[in-house]
Order: sequence, then structure tokens, then C-alpha cells
Amino acid sequence: MAVPSPNGVQEMEFDPSAPPPFKVADIRAAIPDHCWVKSPWKSLSYVLKDILVISSLVAMAVFFQNTSWVWPIYWVAQGTMFWAIFVLGHDCGHGSFSDSPTLNSFVGHILHSSILVPYHGWRISHRTHHQNHGHVENDESWVPVTEKTYKAMSTSTKILRFKLPFPLFAYPMYLWERTPGKSGSHFNPYSPIFDPNERHYIVTSTLCWALMVAYLCYLSVVIGPTLLFNLYGIPYMIFVLWLDVVTYLHHHGHERKLPWYRGKEWNYLRGGLTTVDRDYGIFNKIHHDIGTHVIHHLFPQIPHYHLTEATNAAKSVLGKYYREPKKATLIPVHLIDNLVKSFTQDRYVSDIGDIVYYQTDYQAKKWSD
Repeated sequence: MAVPSPNGVQEMEFDPSAPPPFKVADIRAAIPDHCWVKSPWKSLSYVLKDILVISSLVAMAVFFQNTSWVWPIYWVAQGTMFWAIFVLGHDCGHGSFSDSPTLNSFVGHILHSSILVPYHGWRISHRTHHQNHGHVENDESWVPVTEKTYKAMSTSTKILRFKLPFPLFAYPMYLWERTPGKSGSHFNPYSPIFDPNERHYIVTSTLCWALMVAYLCYLSVVIGPTLLFNLYGIPYMIFVLWLDVVTYLHHHGHERKLPWYRGKEWNYLRGGLTTVDRDYGIFNKIHHDIGTHVIHHLFPQIPHYHLTEATNAAKSVLGKYYREPKKATLIPVHLIDNLVKSFTQDRYVSDIGDIVYYQTDYQAKKWSD
């Protein structure tokens, strides 16, 4: 489609589904060599900083526990910090934390188990997500449903999947049962998510998760369930909210609909280029630049503290395939509109075709009110 340019010349509108005129190797070559270097000491310094902040928040909340206005501040701050340590555990899972698999696994288990995430179970399914990003059937998280599947859904299922705020608390259910249309649990070593040679990893992670649950049960006896719920339960729910919002917006809700692929049209590069960078304002550094996501998806080995520089270096190669994120002032309230519009409009993709886009169910009002 031709659109007028400022100088009056007709230009073809950019098609984000068109095969890019560059390769993964071209993007890699544009990124400075030092961006690939992982410093275990630098990575551990972020872990130490986050643990100190979390510990300080707990101490503050306990000291001022009889002051009602302190709790809402604590819940939001601590839930955000739970999300921050999830991101560091996520780096361990990708191997971008350090070059030592032993260190990555050790730190990853501590961080993820502390927020009730089975480290290896999540790590392996998240690897599948990266290897198949943008693929209608093979992607792992927030996968679009096809029109046939959508129309066969019960009203209650549609409400839970598309009616806010229910989808924003889906992560614990995803760990137990995956997304609709996919079977398996992140806690079961015999789940179809995992290969037989990975079962021992799942046993280890599930055991660590169970030990954390047991510890929380012990704490509920020692300090009481009400205080534990305030100190841990509500922040955990805020963490889940962060996780679901951010991971959804990585792949949905752009101002212009982006393609999903299947069959011969999908490849690693085209799938990765459907990822969207987001600006989270004051939270960018708190949650370790996880919003800088396009380059992370293509090259998950790059440490989070090099992602911004790597992205800036790659823009000259990516051209229009990189969508500059809308800048947040301080709090990223602008993303609420993206989130609401996407959940309202992006319901399903066609059952046929190798390049598809989300479609809207114009009859949805009867169950979404």
C-alpha cells in the first residue's frame, strides 16, 4: 500500500511480515564484542543489591506493621523486587548470568525457589519459547488460539483468558497446566515439556520448590498467617501481576498488529522480530532492563546490563523492523492502553495461512460485560 511522504513522493507502507533484508549474523556483527562478556561478579552484585533491598523492606514492614499506610507501599515495592529477582533468575536460566552452569543453577534455584518458581522446569519451557518465538503452534507462552479453538471455548474459559484482570494472574496456573491447548506441568519430570534426559533436573527443582512451600508453612506457624500473607502473599501476587503484564506486552499490544507465523514462513529471525521493546520508566533499571527485549530474544546470551548498548548498536541493521518504544515519563501508565486494547481486540488467529494476525470477536460483548 502506497502512503504519501512529507515530500509528496508515494512510498510503500512498511510490511512487518516481509522477510528482512539482513540475517542474524548481520545483527550479531553490529553488536560490540564486550556486550557478550559475562561478569559473574557484576551479576552477583545485582543479586546482593536486590536481596539487601528485599531484606530492608521486610525489616521496615515488621517495624511499622501497626501503621496502616506502610503496607500498601510495602506490597508494591516488595512485589516489584520479587519480579526483579525473577529476572536475575531468568538470566541464570539463559546462561547470561555467568559462563559457569554450576553458578547459574545454584543462584537460579535460590532466586526462583524463593518466589515459588521451579527453576529448571521454567528454564526448559522458556528455552522452548525462545527457540520458537512468534510461531503459532510451537511457541510456549501467551500463544494465540486459533479461530476454531476459540469458538469451541466455554464462556468461563473465555472470561478467564481474555477478561481483565483474570489473565494477569495466570502464571501459577501456567506452571501447573501450561497454556490452553498444551498439556504438561512444570513440576512433573514425566511432562511432555521435558526430554527423558532432563527429568533429574525437574526432580531437583520441584524438590527446591517444595522446600520453599514447607518453609512458608513453618513461617505461618511462627509469625502467624496474617503477617506472612502481608509480608509474602500479597507481594507474591504483585510479582505475578508484573510477570504476566510484562511478558504479555513483549509479544502483544503494539499500536500496529504484528504477524505470527507457522509452516514455511516461520524462521528464528522473523519470529524474533515480532518481539516488542517497552519503556517502563523508573522501573527499567529496577527490573534489570527486561523491557529491552528484541535483542534479548535474538541473543539471550547477552547479559542484561549490556542489552541497552547492544540494542542501540543493532538499530542500524534492524531499521524499520525495530519499533522504538514509546517513552514513559516516570510511571509507565501509557502501557495500560496497550494492554486493555490488546485483550479487548486480540482474540484469535486464523486456522489457515502461514502468516496470520490477531482478529477481533465482535460478538464478545455478550460475555465480556
